[in-house]
Amino acid sequence: MTGAPLPFDQDAGQVLSNDEMREADRLTIAGGIAGITLMEAAGRAVARFVMLRWNRRPVLVLCGPGNNGGDGYVAARHLKAAGWPVTLAALGTPKAGSDAALAAADWDSKVAAVAPSLLETHPLVIDALFGAGLARAPEGPAQEIIAAINRLDLDCVGVDVPSGVDGDSGRVLGEAPRCRATVTFFRLKPGHLLLPGRALAGEIHLADIGIHREVLAQIKPRCARNDPALWRALLHRPRLEDHKYKRGHLLVIGGGVMTGAGRLAARAARRAGAGMVTLVAPPATLPIYAADQPGLITLPLPEPGGLAGLMDSRRISACVIGPGGGVGEGTRDLALAVLATGRPCVLDADGLTSFAGKVETLTAALRGPLIVTPHDGEFARLFPDLTADQGKLARARAAAARLGGIVLFKGADSVIAAPDGRAVINDNAPPDLASAGTGDVLAGICGTLLAQGMPAFEAAAAAVWLHGAAGAAVGRGLIAEDLPEALPKILAKLEA
Repeated sequence: MTGAPLPFDQDAGQVLSNDEMREADRLTIAGGIAGITLMEAAGRAVARFVMLRWNRRPVLVLCGPGNNGGDGYVAARHLKAAGWPVTLAALGTPKAGSDAALAAADWDSKVAAVAPSLLETHPLVIDALFGAGLARAPEGPAQEIIAAINRLDLDCVGVDVPSGVDGDSGRVLGEAPRCRATVTFFRLKPGHLLLPGRALAGEIHLADIGIHREVLAQIKPRCARNDPALWRALLHRPRLEDHKYKRGHLLVIGGGVMTGAGRLAARAARRAGAGMVTLVAPPATLPIYAADQPGLITLPLPEPGGLAGLMDSRRISACVIGPGGGVGEGTRDLALAVLATGRPCVLDADGLTSFAGKVETLTAALRGPLIVTPHDGEFARLFPDLTADQGKLARARAAAARLGGIVLFKGADSVIAAPDGRAVINDNAPPDLASAGTGDVLAGICGTLLAQGMPAFEAAAAAVWLHGAAGAAVGRGLIAEDLPEALPKILAKLEA
């Protein structure tokens, strides 16, 4: 797989780690913009957002000793100048000579000690305690006031990220405030998109504070927020000269018990634009599949040794295996037979669990593009040493590097990772998608995009976004069967 840079050169789609954001600051300052100038712009952006979002009211600004606190001092000064009643409470003193110390020196009013009692008369709080780089859980007065903000359910604005949220992973270190909104700068961080950080950040406002865009060429970001700009140009667009095989012929391997899973995958594949979908299943259950969709080709499942011949004779261009297939040696052997052909493959559901403790076998069998689609439980069975405390993004990247294929780590914050370190975080999935069968639909969409020749990384990213957009289009009361029917209009909008 190639390591092409993520194609976000005209917008703010890149996602920067804490270290990358620090490097962006450093490069900008080295280019001639003073750090205090960036801090002034950040604090002013926070104050402007607050004044646009709320009516004038008493506001408590909580400032830590670092640069995040420096942003808070600037925000407090601008709010006070605009006539807002401002109380500033500080947790320690900024280091002498630092930009934060310069910002603190410009605050000409009283500085209170951080204490929960201050919240009794301040319905609005600005959290500028720590920001993204916190390495351990907040303690003492910081922890107490964060807990009190949550207990009182106050309006809170996070500066950069809510204090206590790890900007790289979205994990919460101890406790973090539930913010109504978070103002961040230049580019998003993973913690803005990954759970639980995303849920705590509230509405995210991205502010331009004067960091040079040119620094991105030196940083070379390897992570992005999932967006059609990443992959829309690679979608297959039907042409007058097309025939069904040019639109992709997908093979779905159905199971002998949970027949709904394979049927959902096949229907989603057809609605996603496959020119033809063939489903093979054990002879005893084949009539169930055959009666479901008139346009679906159904054939008896051959022995693993016969799969290659079937795929050649039927001009199969990609395969989905796993939905409803059953866990065990039989499913594993079928997957290995498909992988041996070198055809692009989506391995989902029971197909994944069938390789629990045998991921090396899966890796050794790769001859072509592979997308694996684990949810958290399946991921833990495949990669038990990649634990939750490492963070979802890091886990997905490590798994993809080990596997040599694309990992689509599912959830409300799905992460798509490639072996070369590229990653995309998806955030358009509504909670309504937490319903049985929706993962089978996703597998079918992935399969169609692979069958149409889309590179595996972009196919996985596009499939997750389409899946989320379909869920949002259906809304409340969603069941898996609804999702395929929503796809044609979404695809038409993308093409327009």
